[in-house]
This record gives sequence, structure tokens and C-alpha cells, in this order.
Amino acid sequence: MAQSPSESPCQSPSLPPIELHRLGRRPYAPVWQAMRELTDRRDAETPDQLWLVEHDPVFTQGRAGKPEHLLMPGDIPVVQTDRGGQVTYHGPGQVVLYPLIDVRRSRLGVRDLVSGLERAVIALLAEQGVEAWARPDAPGVYVNTGVGEAKIASLGLRIRRGGSFHGVALNVDGDLSPFQRINPCGYAGMTMARLADFVDDCPEVAAVGERLAECLARELGREIVRNEARGTRG
Repeated sequence: MAQSPSESPCQSPSLPPIELHRLGRRPYAPVWQAMRELTDRRDAETPDQLWLVEHDPVFTQGRAGKPEHLLMPGDIPVVQTDRGGQVTYHGPGQVVLYPLIDVRRSRLGVRDLVSGLERAVIALLAEQGVEAWARPDAPGVYVNTGVGEAKIASLGLRIRRGGSFHGVALNVDGDLSPFQRINPCGYAGMTMARLADFVDDCPEVAAVGERLAECLARELGREIVRNEARGTRG
């Protein structure tokens, strides 16, 4: 069943705006390391941040990732990471949104943040005329391809020292064939989808990312301030 994009898991009107950092296209490992470093040095003055990035091709394994879900990685590197979940693919044509948020200060539970990310994707897709929904048994966002259900956004989080990192990946217009080399999120035969297959004039990845960040901020009851420095300030 589709969730209403107007429902918000948490309202935090007294909190300062979230900084939006647009990183462009980057390799996965340095961005992951930067997220870990920011989380480890986070203190009461560290601003909450949203990072938007488009990664070079990579498979990432979650902490509980099972090797049998990597079928034929081939020439695409595999990174053992520390998020939740199983294996997924990141690559060009996919927008990844990383919320680096002090969840204790924001009074957010893990389920609140997961639901907020899912609802943000659902709201964005609804603006494009695409109906989508979340599933209680498998985090992420799903759509109907006409021949069955497919996953259009994958989600994995980590909470450490009261701060969140990792996030959600939404397929916009990229090549989906690398997903055939894995069992996406640990589900054999799972069909993956992308926004470009549902709309005649698909927005660019950067524009989709900006709107996704705005939708998440709205779900969390926060404002956004855009940080023009393309870095990872803590």
C-alpha cells in the first residue's frame, strides 16, 4: 500500500536548517570515509548535513552481506561497508542522498529516519506522476512496472555516536544491467526500475537530487541551506 507523502514522521521547527552539500560525481570509498570521519568528530556544534552524490560504478556490501548474493561482479569493484542491509549497486545515473544528522538532537528514531527517506522518494516520484510505495518487510521504495513490482530506490543506514550516515539511492536514468550481477538487497530475481522508464522527459540526476533533498527536509520538518563549497565540512 502506498504511504501518503503528506505524512511526516517528525517535526523539528526549533532546529537550524540542514546544510545541503552537492558533491557531484565521486568514487564511493572516499565519500564513505568522509562520512565516517564527520560522524566520529561530530559534536554539539556540528551542523546536520545532506550530501548529494553520483558514484562511479561500485557494489557495496552491508555489514550482514552474504557473499552468495554477489553473483558475477566482474570488473565492478566490491566494497565491504558498514551500513545495514545486503549488497547493492551504485553508478552513474543514480542519485544518492546521505543524511548526516544528529539523531539525538533531532529526536529522530531510526524508524523515523528510514520512513522519512522512503516518504521523500515517494513524494518526489508522485510529483513526476509515478505511484510508489514502501514495504514493511524490505526497506526501500517500489513501483509497478506493469508486469509486477520493481524496486526503484534502495536504502541502508548506520547510526554511530548518535549520528546517521549512509542513506538512499534512487535510480534515475542509469544503466540497470549491473543489478543483474547481484541479488539486489539480498533478494534473488528482484527487478529494478528507474525513473526514466516512467516519464517522457526525465529530469537530470542533479535536479532530481535537489528535489529529493527538499522532500526529505520537508518530511523532517526542517529547512535547507545550500552550501556552495563542494566539500564535506564538519
